[in-house]
Parts: sequence; C-alpha cells; structure tokens
Amino acid sequence: MRVVATAGHVDHGKSTLIRRLTGMEPDRWAEERRRGLTIDLGFAWTELDDGCSVAFVDVPGHERFVPNMLAGVGPVPAVLLVVAADEGWMPQSGEHLDALHALGVSDGLLVITRCDLAEPGPALEQARAQLRGTSLSGIPSVQVSGHTGAGFDELATALDAMLHQLPPADPDADVRLWIDRAFAVKGAGTVVTGTLQAGSLRVGDRLTLTPSGLEAPVRALQALGRTEESVPAPARVAVNLRGVGLDQVRRGHALIAPGRWLTTDVLDARLHPTSELPRELTLHIGSAAVRARVRPLGADTARLTLQQPLPLRIGDRALLRDPGGHQVRGGVTVLDVRPPRLRRRGAGRARAEVLAGLDETPDGTAELRRRGLVRADELAAMGATPPGPGPWLLSEPRRAELAARLRALVEKHRREHPLDDGMPAGAAIRALELPDAALLPGIAAEAGIPLADGRLGGGGTGLPASVARAVEVLRSGLREHPFRAPTADELGELGIGERELAAAERTGALLRLGPGLVLLPDAERTALPRLAELDEPFTLSEAKRALDTSRRVAVPLLELLARRGRTRRLPDGTHRLVR
Repeated sequence: MRVVATAGHVDHGKSTLIRRLTGMEPDRWAEERRRGLTIDLGFAWTELDDGCSVAFVDVPGHERFVPNMLAGVGPVPAVLLVVAADEGWMPQSGEHLDALHALGVSDGLLVITRCDLAEPGPALEQARAQLRGTSLSGIPSVQVSGHTGAGFDELATALDAMLHQLPPADPDADVRLWIDRAFAVKGAGTVVTGTLQAGSLRVGDRLTLTPSGLEAPVRALQALGRTEESVPAPARVAVNLRGVGLDQVRRGHALIAPGRWLTTDVLDARLHPTSELPRELTLHIGSAAVRARVRPLGADTARLTLQQPLPLRIGDRALLRDPGGHQVRGGVTVLDVRPPRLRRRGAGRARAEVLAGLDETPDGTAELRRRGLVRADELAAMGATPPGPGPWLLSEPRRAELAARLRALVEKHRREHPLDDGMPAGAAIRALELPDAALLPGIAAEAGIPLADGRLGGGGTGLPASVARAVEVLRSGLREHPFRAPTADELGELGIGERELAAAERTGALLRLGPGLVLLPDAERTALPRLAELDEPFTLSEAKRALDTSRRVAVPLLELLARRGRTRRLPDGTHRLVR
C-alpha cells in the first residue's frame, strides 16, 4: 500500500478528484457534504491496474482549517497538489506549498482540475512558476476534468509511476503512529487512525500512548476496510485499542513502540530557511501541533521548548507556523532531542558552534564522541545505531578523562585520609557524577587503581610518621612481652585510636584481636610452642600462665587459633592443639 495526500486551495476539486479515482466519498461529515467543502480529514482508497493499493488523505483547503490540513499532510510522503484551471494559483495553494516544502515533501503530482471550464495552460504555467525552487519543483503534471472524466486515465498512469518511485518503508523499524482520528465503536471501544510510515503493527502489540504514557494494547487492526492480523508500513491503518478511553486520546497523540523512543519537550534544530522568527510559534510534526518557544542560537539553528513532549528523533522534519498570522514560517530538522542545558554565560554561542557542525542524519559514532557517555538504548531511541554493546557507552576521550580524574581523587583522599583503606567507591561515583555504579570498575581499571570491597586504592603499606612512631613504641613493648597487650590508657597516651590500629594492621605492623586489643603479627607462631609444652587438654587458666597474659588477651587469642584450625575447643571448655 502507498499513501498520498491532497493539497490545494478550497473548492479546487480535491475531493472530486478522490471520488473519481476511488469511487468513495472522502468527506465524512454531513456538514462537509452540505457546504461542499472539506472541513476535516477525509480518507479513501483504491487498487490500481497493476494491483498496487493506494490510500488518499483528503485535506481541507480553507484557511481556517490549515491545522487540519497539516495533520493529514505531516505523516504522508507524497502529494497530489491540485490547482483549478478556472481560478489558477490561490492563497491557500501557496500556504499548502509552503508547508510541503518545509516538511521536505519532494514526491507528488501537479493536477490541474476543471479543465472543462478553462484552458489549463495559464494555470499550469502559474503553478510551475510557484513550484520553482521548492522541494516539489519539477514534479509531473496532469490535466483533468472531474465533471467529464477527461484525463483520469493519464492521472492513474502518472500516479502509478510516482508510487513505484517512492522509497520503500522499513517494516522492521520502530513504530510511531501519529493519530489523526479517534472515535468509539459500539462493542469494540476506542479506535484510532493514522498513516503508518515505518515498522509493522500486529494484533496483540503493546504500544505506548504519548504524551500520557498509557499502555495501549492492540485489540484489532484494519487497513483499507479489511481486518488484518498484521499491517506493514506504509499504510493507512485503523487500530482498535484495549483499555484506552476515548477521552484519553486525540489527534496529535502518537502510538509508539515501548522503550524505543524518547519523548522530549526541548530540542535543538536547524531552520529552513534561515530567517528571524517570533519567539512563540506552533510546531507541526505528524498530526501533532504544539506551541513552541523559539530561542535562536546560530545563523540557522535554534532551541525549541515545547508546551508538550513529543516522540522525536534526530533527522525528523517539522514546520513552524504562526497561528496568529496563518503563515508557515519555515521548516526545521531535528538535530538533538537530548540537548545540554544552557546555564553559563556564552553557552548559547558555544552550542551554536557545535550545532553548526552536526549532520542532519543520525550517526551513533558521532553522537557518542560528542556526548562522551550515553546509554546504548538511549542512543538507539534518538535514531542512531549504537557503535557497540551496552548498556553504557563511553568514548575513549571521556574514559581517559574520567580515569585521570579518578587518579587525582584517590591521591587526594590518601593525602587527606592517610589512615583509610582506600577511597570509598560511593564517594568516587558521586565525585565523578557517574549515572551508574556499574561504570566505576571499568574506569578504575583504566586508571590502574585496584577496586575491592567497595574501596579504591586500598592496601597501602605506609603510615603517617607520627602514627608509625607510636606503633613502633607498641611493637617494642610487645617484643619484650608478646602477650601483654597495651591497655586503653597506654594507647590513649600514644594518641592511638581504632583508626590508627586498623591502619597498622592493614600495613602488617600489628594484629588486632578485637577493639583496642593488639599483638604483634607473629603472635600465633609465638604462642603455639608455649601451648605445646602444656599437658593436653589444657584449660584457659593454664594457657594464661603459659603465655604470661590476662584473660582479656587469652580468650580472643584462643578463639583466633581455633578459627585458624591450630587448636580445638572441647565440649568441656578445655583446649587441644591440632597437630
């Protein structure tokens, strides 16, 4: 299936053209038929002689309904631009062309209608002059009469040729269906319609409705009036949603593949053409129309802040329209859907320089280089192919920069906290502003810093000079009496607390049996020969005398020897060496 929109001034025969081509009535509302003009979007379809199906989106031509027209044209890749031979080029012809050019629509047919009422040559020449220099310059033209049917065979042939020149849609792409109608069907619930530009829809798919974020399971599908189990793009499609109320969905909302799109209310974009813009405009993309605040950055770039978040990707085309002046002010191409905040003085100028060098097509490698650190799934949601596996991607310059900062942080921590067994990993994560703790091990490895037990750079062998001197006093006393541990008062006089004792044990200078209780590191080797001289089994009191120590030391020392498998405590409380 292919999808084509109409465009042109009011009452120039767009709907008549569709009726002749399809045999269907595109004007859905009684008011439209009564007044003889299209107010809202109309839809019809047909099958061409070669079996190619084509669906038409018939848009209103009256200036009061331009937003409705843009909702129909926005998602459609090709257009029938209609100009009446008896009236020629008219104001809404120009506004419709401005919109199509701003959106970058380049495939279409110029159809001169009412050729039974006037010679088509002047209108054709006038239209050709207006198309010159636009995205539709050079499109084929056809002359028809809706009243007599003249020229419709030629129109069908030209339409078929144009449709076969359109680039193919990607049926595996991520779904984004801009909704242009929403209504309720008795017994079925809410139904929405739209033009599926890429991807495929299937019954049972669980989509996300934006901007609400509601889950929207697909209950049923229709395309060209037929019920389908799946519909590949491109297609006009009707989607019956389960569990979504009619009051929860409207034109301009979108159905998207969950987890595959970013919604944003701030974006950076390139302007086409470059011109001075009002600060408040309306952004039109797909069927959505959202108020936007414009902040110019560079000669052809600007930051847009939207009143409502939209699912956007790098490379998306949209247009800006002045709702008060009914004027299309130009097109935009999305350059960044996750732009940095502009906080510092001069940040806008610096940002403009970056944007000036950006391509309008998504490039995962370039995005990673520019951002330095990004999630792979977020990069894909921006429309760029991740240049490596996830979940996080780090550019080489950012990895080197973070490693250098980590080395500086650990060294500073060592200077300021010499007794600590390395820097806490959490402090490093906060200082480096890492979005995920899982990034730290790789950065630590790059920096050559060991990470163990939640600390960085632990296992140091040195003590501050004052602590080393105090520890040496303790060691000297323990050499004379290996099991007479210093008292709390003695430790206090030397200015040694738990942190100092922990650091001394870490460096191998002391052995800690418990809080405030230390011996020399070879206490085990020294104790075993003395205990071996005792008759077995021996009691705690006998061990105390053999070791020349107190209960305060003997109990934890025997517990340590038992844990290390050198002694065994018997059920009666006595002890035996393990030989």
